[in-house]
Amino acid sequence: MRETHYISTALLDLAILKDIVENDKELELSEEAVAKINKAHAYLQKKIKESDTPIYGINTGFGSLCDVEISEENLSQLQENLVMSHACGTGEFVPKNIVKLMLLLKIQSLSYGHSGVQLITVQRLVDFYNNDVLPVIYNQGSLGASGDLAPLAHLALPLLGMGEVYDGDAMVASEIVLKKHNWEPITLMAKEGLALLNGTQFMSAYGVHCLLKSYKLSYLADVIGALSVDAFDCNMSPFNALVHLVRPHRGQVKTAENIIEILTDSEIGASVNKKVQDPYSFRCIPQVHGASKDTLHFVHKTVKTEINSVTDNPNIFVGEDLIISGGNFHGQPLALAFDYLGIAMAELGNISERRTYQLVSGLRDLPAFLVKNPGLNSGFMIPQYTAASIVSQNKQLCTPASVDSIVSSNGQEDHVSMGANGATKLLRIVDNIETILAIELMNASQAIEFRRPKKTSPLLESLLESYRSTVPFVKEDRLLANDIHASVAFLQSFAIDGDLLF
Repeated sequence: MRETHYISTALLDLAILKDIVENDKELELSEEAVAKINKAHAYLQKKIKESDTPIYGINTGFGSLCDVEISEENLSQLQENLVMSHACGTGEFVPKNIVKLMLLLKIQSLSYGHSGVQLITVQRLVDFYNNDVLPVIYNQGSLGASGDLAPLAHLALPLLGMGEVYDGDAMVASEIVLKKHNWEPITLMAKEGLALLNGTQFMSAYGVHCLLKSYKLSYLADVIGALSVDAFDCNMSPFNALVHLVRPHRGQVKTAENIIEILTDSEIGASVNKKVQDPYSFRCIPQVHGASKDTLHFVHKTVKTEINSVTDNPNIFVGEDLIISGGNFHGQPLALAFDYLGIAMAELGNISERRTYQLVSGLRDLPAFLVKNPGLNSGFMIPQYTAASIVSQNKQLCTPASVDSIVSSNGQEDHVSMGANGATKLLRIVDNIETILAIELMNASQAIEFRRPKKTSPLLESLLESYRSTVPFVKEDRLLANDIHASVAFLQSFAIDGDLLF
């Protein structure tokens, strides 16, 4: 039987989301959430009946059409038209796990009681989530400003029996799946289309996914970096706590602690006759990895605030008897954070590739390209090429999205965040880091074998034993693309306790 997570005003954080996703928990609206949704909806309906004053998006057009008043009998059609007309996504399909996060985060935002939607609308989103009815969404079309309009329109279409959803791995018409579950299409009421489309849940879902993966890769970078430290027979003195306590950046101190802990009881690390100094890619692991950790901490704080916020428009304040049109849908905080995190994660790849380069260079009593009989065998020459290519691509992807803007909606939306583009390219950067680290793991594990009979630490020997069951030692040239793919899969399956991540 699946466990349940109750949607309420209690703050979401990454640990909670990780638990919901990994344990496949069902969602259920708490009594508090139901009461808030119903209260805001009843207030809005009463306000529409009693007031002749135009209220943006409720009885007016949208964007630059905000001065066009809409008659009461057309309010439902207005919202349905909004969803259909804004479903203009293109590009690649959004991964299903991110679509599921979008559903969760949209449900959370609507449940605060500042959006005026019907309870049945939110409940249907909960039903979609619990039954893996995941809308087909495209990753292009949002400017990250008036909310993630196009992606969220595709998220909303199946509520109306339109668009497509995933049925397992197949994409089918949503009306077929609605009939399968005996669900009637939702008839949207005033403001509901706008509440569904305004919001930053596309950007936020990418942000949550990338943060969870980045925390894991940050820890793996320490583990694999430590393996490379022993593989290159490095001096351990740069990781001494005294060095870092006189420059106590949080991430730097933590990284040095990690390296020392990971390499505890290493025979290689304890051996003498070390070089006086090592290349920066080894010696400065605490400083470089640590700076990326500090960036993760900053971005985590930004995303946590965002996922616990109301980001549609206008906002309904029942207690104050106010409906206010503002700009909480603007993605600037996320756009800046994504650009920052992309740069920080790219640096983990940059320094990783440099360690790989050193390992294949024929230095420190290691054979050239980490293979016996180099010349006859090319060994690990080309995996470093591959890593270098990916590192270079990441540098190109790190061009900030947030410094760009473009005028839309006939000049009404004259500054946009481009946070959606920042989000999608951040995912590409993070996925690239996984491959770069997998290539370093291949090289470091190969190099360690040339240090035998000396052993690395018990922790890393255990890691190597598990890894070697997937990727054996390379005695002579073979198809290394298979080893790269297997190494990536190994990292993806590698489970890490949440206490080590956040």
